[in-house]
Amino acid sequence: MFSRLKSDVQCILERDPAARSAWEVLTCYPGVHAVLLHRLAHACWTHGFKWLGRFISQLSRFLTGIEIHPGAKIGERVFFDHAMGVVVGETAEIGDDCTIYQGVTLGGTSLYKGTKRHPTLGRGVVVGAGAQVLGGFTVGDSAKVGSNAVVTKPVPAGATAVGNPARIIQAELDVKREEVAAKMGFSAYGVTQNDDPLSQAMRGLIDSAATQEHQIAMIWKAIEQLNCPRQVVSIVPVDAARQEHFEADKLNQLVGK
Repeated sequence: MFSRLKSDVQCILERDPAARSAWEVLTCYPGVHAVLLHRLAHACWTHGFKWLGRFISQLSRFLTGIEIHPGAKIGERVFFDHAMGVVVGETAEIGDDCTIYQGVTLGGTSLYKGTKRHPTLGRGVVVGAGAQVLGGFTVGDSAKVGSNAVVTKPVPAGATAVGNPARIIQAELDVKREEVAAKMGFSAYGVTQNDDPLSQAMRGLIDSAATQEHQIAMIWKAIEQLNCPRQVVSIVPVDAARQEHFEADKLNQLVGK
């Protein structure tokens, strides 16, 4: 028991730069208190003392602001950071080394008893503030769920889920698209991947702009390396683009921003 408590405290000291001492973590961090009380409630629940388990979980909710059903399974070194308003459902499972921030819901979408209604988080998953993970699916190891994302489908290991409804950023193309969108002065996290025609148009514009700018820059580089005659270069406008750039204002106007 004391070794588990020590590992719980140590993981917070490693992940939270605001934590100054083990004593501070042990006495002032509601995430630690919620995990300790849940272990007691879960032991009661699994040994048939259902009411007592629920009572302890409600007491923990009152003291910490974190509601964890006594039937939920929580692994080792799980860190509820701030975590006010976190809700963890009955059939939810949280793997080792996960980090969960405030306002997160690990909820269900089914009303049938005895079924897997709540999500399973793999090892090392990070769930950002305000995220809603709803359903009996799995979020893979080392995956990340962005703040305020609404996840209703499985997330592959190592991937990132962002937006409402959440879309998966995993492939290299998606990562580059997010980087381009950030350069343009707006966040693409809020657009959907397949449902919204506007989001599909935006994805096409971003890809097209990135490709064209890159090709133009490559053409200029090739021309300079070829040492073209002066008369050929002189017919090209002086203000022609020689470097990659993006016209953020024009693209923002297209989406009414």
